[in-house]
Amino acid sequence: MELQLIKDLVLKHYYFNLKFAEKSVEDVPQELMSKGAGDGLENHPSFTIGHLVTASAMTVEDLGGVYEVPEGWKNLFQRKGPGDPRRPDPDSSLYPSKEELMTELKKQHAKVTDTFQKAGKDILLNSCKWRFEKFFPTTLDLVTFMCIGHENMHLSQLSAWRRAMKFPSALAIL
Repeated sequence: MELQLIKDLVLKHYYFNLKFAEKSVEDVPQELMSKGAGDGLENHPSFTIGHLVTASAMTVEDLGGVYEVPEGWKNLFQRKGPGDPRRPDPDSSLYPSKEELMTELKKQHAKVTDTFQKAGKDILLNSCKWRFEKFFPTTLDLVTFMCIGHENMHLSQLSAWRRAMKFPSALAIL
């Protein structure tokens, strides 16, 4: 398959994820953005959106760009993946507003899209060392996972949070 077709497909899914994220928090009042929904659903909306921001910044870095997020966001939102014992803090004063989070997510999505579109075979077909390299050995594989799989996993957590908190399905209103 031609590289541009692959990029277009990945970015189509990535754009869908951004729209899904927007709908998933659109009707959530600010005072609930950092409220956990119970055991197993500790990843509240503020954490989830902030985590996707840091993941997108990491993806830009994986593509050869610069990791840039607002001050303090890396420590608050970035995790080392499965097994990281830290849980999102329920203290709402620690988190940026919903508007700030969504503005930054849109900014990071635009940076990933731009950097990915400019990346050539010399970057995308290189092997990369990371946790899931046995499944996704190239930078293209990693970027595809981060733009589609990783975002879908966390947006699914947000969907479960919404149901537990008695919000309607965000997919139904997308």
